[in-house]
Amino acid sequence: MTQGLPIKRALLSVFDKTGVAEFAKSLSEFGVELVSTGGTHKLIADAGVPVREISDLTGFPEMMDGRVKTLHPNVHGGLLAVRDKAEHAASMAEHGIEPIDLVVVNLYPFEQTIARGASYDETIENIDIGGPAMIRSAAKNHAFVTVVVDPADYGEIIELIAGRGGVPFSLRQHLAAKAYARTAAYDAAISNWFAKTLDYRDMPYRSFTGTLREVMRYGENPHQWAGFYTTGDKRPGVATATQAQGKSLSYNNLNDTDAAFELVSEFDPQRPAVAIIKHANPCGFGLGGSLLEAYVKALRTDPVSAYGGVVALNGEIDETVAAEMVKTFTEVIVAPSASAEAQEIFAGKKNLRLLLTGALADAKAEGLTVRSVSGGLLVQTRDNRNVDDCELKIVSKRAPTEAEMADLRVAAKVAKHVKSNAIVYVKDGATVGIGAGQMSRVDSSRIAHRKSIDAAEAAGIEGALTQGSVVASDAFFPFADGLLSAVEAGATAVIQPGGSIRDDEVIAAADAAGIAMVFTGMRHFRH
Repeated sequence: MTQGLPIKRALLSVFDKTGVAEFAKSLSEFGVELVSTGGTHKLIADAGVPVREISDLTGFPEMMDGRVKTLHPNVHGGLLAVRDKAEHAASMAEHGIEPIDLVVVNLYPFEQTIARGASYDETIENIDIGGPAMIRSAAKNHAFVTVVVDPADYGEIIELIAGRGGVPFSLRQHLAAKAYARTAAYDAAISNWFAKTLDYRDMPYRSFTGTLREVMRYGENPHQWAGFYTTGDKRPGVATATQAQGKSLSYNNLNDTDAAFELVSEFDPQRPAVAIIKHANPCGFGLGGSLLEAYVKALRTDPVSAYGGVVALNGEIDETVAAEMVKTFTEVIVAPSASAEAQEIFAGKKNLRLLLTGALADAKAEGLTVRSVSGGLLVQTRDNRNVDDCELKIVSKRAPTEAEMADLRVAAKVAKHVKSNAIVYVKDGATVGIGAGQMSRVDSSRIAHRKSIDAAEAAGIEGALTQGSVVASDAFFPFADGLLSAVEAGATAVIQPGGSIRDDEVIAAADAAGIAMVFTGMRHFRH
């Protein structure tokens, strides 16, 4: 393959005009002939740089609102011709096709157009056709053509022309790969917009793309490569947050931080809420009259597991809660905002990462979640419903008290964010025991009870924190034993989806124990 390929003619046609006039000027100073289109041509010409109109190359004026200005054999022939193939060279000579050595193209802002909620017709008009066609032609023929789709690459191109007289094959390969990735992402955005707009959920082909934000130190384990790709979704969360301090987040940090922030976003900011997450599971959650009170409640649930965890808050962190939080080693803190005084306190903990999201996430927002399996992707709609969307049904003889019902709602929301099988005990707006990820619902209940005993002992309290609590299960109790385990732990009321073939048996057990039971009709498995 040709090395250090000289550039004699360049075609520039960009929507994002960042740095393009300066780039064109540098190219021209190296003797590169410039050809351009529309607004790009005007910008370059106004900068005093010699540049030809695309119509000089094609012999056709722009027409149909510019839709076909570059869709011409003189453009694509100049891009696709295999320069060392005699018959291609003969065709170029016969038809007066001039070779194009460099293509600089970026696309109509389709992603930005849909992000601002443009109309259907305006969105369609922002689907670029000529740009992707030129990019793909140039990328296919990267043996002879350099393709640039990102203004960030302009500087390197100029340095190589200055130092080596042209662009080496290895870089042309990487630029071609980047170009195809860009057009793939662009087409994915278009197809996914159509799917959403038309409610076409079961499309026979699906593409999911992202933009590399950061290469991580490693993945879940040190021997695994990992990168953080963002999708362009503006919903507040880890992908849009500003990191106010601390070293780069790890793969596991991001996963845990996302889980924590999604949980506190279930709660109205008028009710201060704090979640502590470890290995993507809540190990503590609290509601309070202030974030300080909520944090103290959340920490009490399982102070051992909270060490080295992630803490999410649903309001602005002030200096009082910050001063309390730094007493415990924490990997990441995430919240909509933090006062200057709080940030000053956190700054004393150099390894602490602080993420500020600007707002809470919309827990009811629609969207898709994607998970990989061997040979495929599992795609589903986001679990964007909670107990507030349910028509609750009291199935026991005893109805829950007002206080129990309030705690049942909290427990149900937290259980939604706990790995299945999930059992969550809540008392006075705070978790007092959490059992997560067990193969048996009974085991989850017993683990939560045992942890509540340990937490009570650490707090100097006799017995278990679960005494007098309520309990939530993410799915129905298939047998009465899971319910009875909760009764043994001291629960006085339970909330669960219902739907088991043994519901009558479980209800009878609740009545025999004198506890209240509420069915939601909505399961929240989380695997």
